[in-house]
Amino acid sequence: MSNFLSILVQLLTLYPVFGSIAWTIGGIFYRTVYVGKFLDKDFKPLKKEEEPMITIMIPCHNEEVMIEETLEFLMNKLEYHNYEVLVCDDGSTDTTPEILARLSMKYNNLRVLRVNKNKGKAHAFNIGISFARGEFILSNDADIVPSPDALWKYMNYFLKPGGQNIAAVTSNGDVQNRTLMVEKSQTVEFSSIVGIIKRSQMGVLGAMYAYSGANTMYRKDAIFDCGGFRQDRATEDISIAWDQQFNGWEAVFAPDIIFYMNVPNTLNMLYHQRKRWAKGGTEAWFTNFARIAKRPFKNLPKIVMLLDQTGSILWSFYYLIFAAWLIVKMVYFVLTNNTEEIVHTLDMAFIFSAFISMVGVWQLVASLALDNHGEKLKYLIFAPSYMVWYWQMNALTIATTLVPAIKSVLGLGGEGTWVSPPRTKMTQDDDT
Repeated sequence: MSNFLSILVQLLTLYPVFGSIAWTIGGIFYRTVYVGKFLDKDFKPLKKEEEPMITIMIPCHNEEVMIEETLEFLMNKLEYHNYEVLVCDDGSTDTTPEILARLSMKYNNLRVLRVNKNKGKAHAFNIGISFARGEFILSNDADIVPSPDALWKYMNYFLKPGGQNIAAVTSNGDVQNRTLMVEKSQTVEFSSIVGIIKRSQMGVLGAMYAYSGANTMYRKDAIFDCGGFRQDRATEDISIAWDQQFNGWEAVFAPDIIFYMNVPNTLNMLYHQRKRWAKGGTEAWFTNFARIAKRPFKNLPKIVMLLDQTGSILWSFYYLIFAAWLIVKMVYFVLTNNTEEIVHTLDMAFIFSAFISMVGVWQLVASLALDNHGEKLKYLIFAPSYMVWYWQMNALTIATTLVPAIKSVLGLGGEGTWVSPPRTKMTQDDDT
């Protein structure tokens, strides 16, 4: 037992190292092998008469700050013709309904559905699908704008030979507001963590743990096939990614399709966002563990993704316990005036932090070099601030949402209502 615990502690200590190595190798494999042999990047604009009907779906709640700017962009800037925008207003109590009413009189292809009672994004999405005219549905958050060429690039994936089994194509997020330090550090994160993990999952496993719910194109039939979005889950994009792939559908990550997002600009806003993400990831772990265990050989790629999530959960608790233990030791040594042990403990903490940081920087450099052909390498200077808050916040949010996630999976909680975060106008700086 002592040997087992020793090995477990060593594995947990080195888990970030193993993860960084695996994701880096996977990202390089994606760029050098997968893209070259299995992915046709020769995007071609469609003729107007060949364009399938697309519904851009915007579930929203109290989005008066951003909704008009987003809709004006979608109505006037997209390089596509055969589409509609369907806004599902989920019980907004601010001026969002008035803005939508005014804009719907201005644009013929803008439709608005009003859900009187706030029941959450997934509920609004499920209602909207029933009214959608398009055979393809673009999930688009109220503060998100895709690149003008996004729609016809999405269609290139669905319409290519063999594309009939693709359920969803998820795009590459880029940070729009990059003024504050917390915003710039998230620019690093979305390339280093989100971007390289999705590349690795697609290139090596041919599967995906989660979509980017802020901007993903779905085949409507594939949404219906799995019963729509789960309304009792914290993150609808994670749950439906698993449901669709368990039903035999394929998913694709398209790094050359860009969408621009307005990220949280305070640590409080960021913490609440990450709590929801952490809860959704843990819910996916509990929901899909039994499904994978029943047919492990059939679900080998999903086993790898599940093991990674298992490592994240265990490491989070290990990290918090280790940090608490160090603090207690330091307090005790200070009170007992044990200078030698104080120095030894600080040395141990420094070595651990330096080692993890070194591996983290390695992954960051590789990720930023792979994303958009290295255009974001200039943001590497903000990597230290990213690593300072990411490790702490990731561990804390996973630990604090474990029990609520279990209750949701067991049907003991999981209300779908949402409260939109405080919004700030997207700013276009020199780096964007």
